[in-house]
Amino acid sequence: MLFLILSIFCSVSVGIIFKTARRYDICIKQVIAWNYVFAIILCQLFFEPNLKGINASSPWSIYIPLMILLPSIFLLLALSIRHIGIVKTDAAQRLSLFIPILAAWLIFKEDFNLLKLIGLGVGFPAIFLILSKKQDKESKNWLYPSIVLIGFGVIDVLFKQMAINTTLPFTTSLFIVFCGALAIITFVVLYEILFKNNRLKMINLAFGALVGIFNFGNILFYLKAHKAFADNPSTVFAAMNMGVIVLGSLTGIFIFREKLSKPNYLGIVLALTAIVFITLSQIYAAK
Repeated sequence: MLFLILSIFCSVSVGIIFKTARRYDICIKQVIAWNYVFAIILCQLFFEPNLKGINASSPWSIYIPLMILLPSIFLLLALSIRHIGIVKTDAAQRLSLFIPILAAWLIFKEDFNLLKLIGLGVGFPAIFLILSKKQDKESKNWLYPSIVLIGFGVIDVLFKQMAINTTLPFTTSLFIVFCGALAIITFVVLYEILFKNNRLKMINLAFGALVGIFNFGNILFYLKAHKAFADNPSTVFAAMNMGVIVLGSLTGIFIFREKLSKPNYLGIVLALTAIVFITLSQIYAAK
């Protein structure tokens, strides 16, 4: 259970760092680039990936989209937290689980039981309630968490494909993807330095180091939690998603004083309910 708690803490901490970073004169792209530098270093230290097996037959059709999507969605995640807050962004990120579920149903023709259908039925209105805004002038801010939801859903599908691929160990594949993501975001940072007169700043390195450490910690402890609960992965699935929504909500409301409407609160409750039903559906399907 300790690994689960640490994974939830690390996940929410990334949001807190991005929320706090808005008070400083930082470049989000540089922060994301440094994040991958530290994530790669930690990946090498903890996982010791073996790169000898990398060749043309490696699953590059999975690696390349992930290399592009990870820094792109990370940037949009930061913008979403800045514009619409931790509560809604964390909820949107966790509700992205509906995309791989729908992919399993529509693409992979997986059988759905009643509990999973109820979970999906409850989850979709939860999305709209969580993202609902009273002010019309701020409706454009829906774009950020909406893209975060879709982006993380697609990333989750790709990660699942990467995990079941037997060409290379998952940790080695993760290292490769991190390196590719760093290369892409570094190209963007260099372009802005050379052509837009942006400067490298130590503040970006500091925030990037924090994001990288907690981002990697989230992955490390999540994998360890799955190993600890090898016979009951649905426990990890449920606790992680519900834990992040609850802790993210409490952090946004009590620390950053984010204001939520009654529909927003109802949406969070429905989101937790949806995750419970989907988790139960997995438990009964496994029996």
